[in-house]
Amino acid sequence: MTNLAIHTENKTAKTPGYTADWSPLRMMRYYLNWDPFRAMEPFSLTEERVFLPRFEIFENKDGYVFKADMPGLKEADLNLSLTGNRLVISGRRESRQEQVGTTYYVFERPYGDFSRCFTLPDGADTDHMTAHLTDGVLTLIIPKKPGAQTKQIPVTGGVGVKS
Repeated sequence: MTNLAIHTENKTAKTPGYTADWSPLRMMRYYLNWDPFRAMEPFSLTEERVFLPRFEIFENKDGYVFKADMPGLKEADLNLSLTGNRLVISGRRESRQEQVGTTYYVFERPYGDFSRCFTLPDGADTDHMTAHLTDGVLTLIIPKKPGAQTKQIPVTGGVGVKS
């Protein structure tokens, strides 16, 4: 990440979250969103950045939904496998071939192999899973088994209940 000085009304800010009209809430929001590991990436000892897609996983009343941004990947680049209740999503994002005589000023796009592993809950119906890759977004839908659906239990008064 490149640190750029922020100029406001002929005053140079020293910190990205700082402006001439200083606000403690703005500074707090800046530092809560700060990722120290991402800030250390330029100092990494490895030359090549690793492609690691980020996932969004949520549960609704019908099942579990996995979404991941995978720009530039095709269906053939992905491998989804299931062993027991262990889901493995892996693949490869190929790098562009460098052109001879071309000068690169910034090379930040990550490439390479990736693999992510998830443990599915017992109520997941793995026999009816579906996966779609549309516009660079992988969507994996795992329905719940009929017996695993959430059941509401009515609460009654304590009349007639003996312990």
